[in-house]
Amino acid sequence: MGNGFETLAIHAGQEPDPATGAVVPPIYATSTYKQDGVGGLRSGYEYSRSANPTRAALEECIAALEGGVRGLAFASGLAAEDTLLRAVCRPGDHVLIPHDAYGGTFRLFAKVLDGWGLAFDPVPLSDVAAVRAAVTPKTKVIWVETPTNPLLSVADIAALAEVAHEAGALLVVDNTFASPYLQQPLALGADVVVHSTTKYVGGHSDVVGGALVVADRELGEKLTYHQNAMGAVAGPFDAWLTLRGIKTLAVRMERHCDNAERVVELLTAHPKVTRVLYPGLPGHPGHEIAAKQMRRFGGMVSFQVAGGEEEAVRICGRTRLFTLGESLGGVESLIEHPGRMTHASVAGSPLEVPGDLVRLSVGIESIDDLLADLTRAF
Repeated sequence: MGNGFETLAIHAGQEPDPATGAVVPPIYATSTYKQDGVGGLRSGYEYSRSANPTRAALEECIAALEGGVRGLAFASGLAAEDTLLRAVCRPGDHVLIPHDAYGGTFRLFAKVLDGWGLAFDPVPLSDVAAVRAAVTPKTKVIWVETPTNPLLSVADIAALAEVAHEAGALLVVDNTFASPYLQQPLALGADVVVHSTTKYVGGHSDVVGGALVVADRELGEKLTYHQNAMGAVAGPFDAWLTLRGIKTLAVRMERHCDNAERVVELLTAHPKVTRVLYPGLPGHPGHEIAAKQMRRFGGMVSFQVAGGEEEAVRICGRTRLFTLGESLGGVESLIEHPGRMTHASVAGSPLEVPGDLVRLSVGIESIDDLLADLTRAF
């Protein structure tokens, strides 16, 4: 079988069904399986928390797209994160997280795992020296988002992998914003890739899910054990929807990037915009690293406006095609005010985001319509 990205997205884990020849993997809506004698599992299936054929197809596909040896699908991105952290860390351990991490990730560390005894420190990941200085003898994980949400800062995955491995820690990369089409962290030295498959991987705003992909088989087995023991697995319908979305990931990402670049041109020239945050801009501090480790620069754009928070909120309320909503990575364009919406959980913390910031998830609509919508909103 060909091993180009688009080919893997359509074929990995998705052989025609041997019983019927169906070209799309069936939805195995079953909780249990007939066993061939006591303890004799047919094809390894016994109970759908432990394994389900539809979920297995998704897990094989996403592992192939990330170049990993094992993929695991979860009920949400946060379920994937929680399973990973409790599998590889113990109370008393320490994790470094991005200084502008996703609000839900911060909440998991600050409000849930902190009570379990897992210490963490936010650090600017774009500053490799600062990351190295923040590592302690108890650091077990360096947690990376690149580009970050919502400030779109960029981390050098290969350099941070060196720092992590020198310290005997794992490098975990949340690849949700880039998707495996634009960036493959395992090839750059990361140990684990995390996805909210709700976003670009699923791509149609119709399913919530998460995934882990690992480079090491032993770690994969450990995570598989914890996935089953903790139980926050993707259901077969969700796995099927996510797999359907993956098939068009490459073509969607190309259009997201095309459209985002045009939106950035408009924003950069607009008198009401004080700053545009997009890794594709030559003036972006992480531009050179992004150009080195990403295929293109993605569909997420943030910008700051003259007139402060009130004006930012007003702009969010004036668009018609850009839907006011949380989440990202779907085919439709979304607009939001991070300070009051997705990142409200970090208000008052070191991760608080600027009040004049607006975040766009640029969809795949006709670009002229999107540009007209934004112009009208201003």
